[in-house]
Parts: sequence; C-alpha cells; structure tokens
Amino acid sequence: KINLFLQDYKGQKLAEQIFQGIILVSAIIGFIYGYITEQFGWTVYIVMAGFALSCLLTLPPWPMYRRNPLRWLPVQESGTEEKKPADRKPKRHAKS
Repeated sequence: KINLFLQDYKGQKLAEQIFQGIILVSAIIGFIYGYITEQFGWTVYIVMAGFALSCLLTLPPWPMYRRNPLRWLPVQESGTEEKKPADRKPKRHAKS
C-alpha cells in the first residue's frame, strides 16, 4: 500500500530546492525592479508573489514528489500473545 499523501525523501529535497530557487529568483527580480522604479513596494509585491507561487508548487503532495516511495518491512505476526505491562515482571539489575 502506498501512501498518496506523503512525500519521499528525494521529493522533499526537490521541493526544498524548488522553493528556495523561486524565492531567490523572485527576490533578485523584485530588488532590481524596485531599484529601477525606486518603489520598495514593488519589491515586496514581487517577493510575495514568488512566495505564493513556491507554496503552490511545493506544499501539496504532487506526484513528482512521490516517485521514490520508502520500502517498509512487512508486518510480522507474532505467535505469542502480548503481555500487558501489569503482567510483566520488573527487570532487576545486577548490583556491582
């Protein structure tokens, strides 16, 4: 059974790289445009738009982030009945 809502480790790395790349590019573009127009507000708007775009591309578990699922060990059925914590005898440590 594959969990369709979780990213794998390589997918997390890819999402982080995409997120940081979009933020960096939008910050550079925003700074240059804001410097040219002498309007700091445009810099903030462009960086905020880059942040929104990066969130849209990286926060949902898109299929491109789930290409390498983890292989879990199969469930092992034990033949013995599990004891309740109250039924267990406390372990005694050897005194040195």
